[in-house]
Amino acid sequence: MLFHSTRGKDKDKTFEQVLMQGLAKDGGLYMPNNWPKVDIHKLKDFDNFIDVAKEIVPLFTDSSFHKAEVETLLDDTWHDFDKKDLIDIFEVDDSISILELFHGPTSAFKDFGLQLAAAFFNKTLQMQNKTAVVFGATSGDTGSAAIDACKEFELIKSFILIPEGNMSEIQRKQMTTVNKENVFPILASGTFDDCQDIVKKGFRERTFLRDDQYLLAVNSINWVRIIGQICYYFYASLKMNKLSEPLNFSVPTGNFGNVFACYAASKMGMPLSKIVVAVNSNDILDRFFRNNDYSKLKVNETISPSMDISVASNFERLLYDFYLDCNSDLCSRLYSKFPEESIQINKSIWNKTSDLFISYSSDDASTYKCMQFYHKNFNYIMDPHTAVAADAVKRFKEKLQGNTIILSTAHPAKFPLALENAGILIKNLPKKLTEVLNKSEVAKKLSTTDNSIFEYIKENN
Repeated sequence: MLFHSTRGKDKDKTFEQVLMQGLAKDGGLYMPNNWPKVDIHKLKDFDNFIDVAKEIVPLFTDSSFHKAEVETLLDDTWHDFDKKDLIDIFEVDDSISILELFHGPTSAFKDFGLQLAAAFFNKTLQMQNKTAVVFGATSGDTGSAAIDACKEFELIKSFILIPEGNMSEIQRKQMTTVNKENVFPILASGTFDDCQDIVKKGFRERTFLRDDQYLLAVNSINWVRIIGQICYYFYASLKMNKLSEPLNFSVPTGNFGNVFACYAASKMGMPLSKIVVAVNSNDILDRFFRNNDYSKLKVNETISPSMDISVASNFERLLYDFYLDCNSDLCSRLYSKFPEESIQINKSIWNKTSDLFISYSSDDASTYKCMQFYHKNFNYIMDPHTAVAADAVKRFKEKLQGNTIILSTAHPAKFPLALENAGILIKNLPKKLTEVLNKSEVAKKLSTTDNSIFEYIKENN
């Protein structure tokens, strides 16, 4: 399996090259040269997540690693989960279930993709006798999951930008209380978009790197994160009905990686009915799926901060594969003018949307109401991101044929203010979250308006 860029100039890359490079050199995102097919009949005999992953991950890695190597790596990749199965499923009624993906060490779904990426990062660095710098920005859970996944690997140093804004105290402290010599949380002045601009500049200029170092991308543009998420879609389908019938998945999303992983799983053979793309009031995705309007607007702060984005990075992958039929020239042309010009595609092509996608935008008031509805009627406490996806299912319940799975992407205890404002009291907080609140913070305050962040990385590299 080799990989190529959505914009056409970066081709025939190995898995290892894609892993360590992250973003393609032409500015596009990496895609597999073809969609490998999973042996569904074989999966039906499995009863645990790791065995499912051993069938899926090697399909993408054979250009760099033997299958036996990957299987050995996967035995120890996902760690510190509260559930033996890594996931849990709560049955709401005969047609709706909630897939809990927050049982990992940082209580968010991003542990799945980032623990897989970190394991492959470390293996590659060991083989090449090199070190690496992780450099990223976070609007909530990515930073803590990246830090936790990489902190035990001495060959990797992590520098994570934490923007000003409405991130919860628990989310922030999961990053600022990690007392490791290779972890450097940075409290950065400015918004998430300001921090993203700094990260992009860092990846362009790389002034703080040593000659023998890699600069690693840990946000969801890295294909390896998508692989980790593909695994839990197959596993959830296996648990629900042995992959015998198509399911609907309602996915709360910001950067679109989780939605694209669902789409990728369907391309690989997972039975799928509809994907419900659920967003908050930052609705660039909803505007595209409803009105063929992919235009960048100012970010609004919401009670679901991990979804507070102006541009959904992974959407380029879907546009390229689903709508443009892998036409890299057209994809490149559209993105060469974006975001100054909005992306609109030929209406006859855009009409494919209804074959697979439904979208919905839930504002804060509706999100609160949904949290209260599930608490009152099902004694179930959900975080605001999950509530966005659940609200979409309430809206479209009559349109969705068959069973629907709502993705729960973070533990509700990570958002105590939202729960308080909804009038919901949560008991039995996870020990890993209560402990972090009592730890002292160690983080550097730096500005996004000068070179101080790059100088700081250089000093500590």
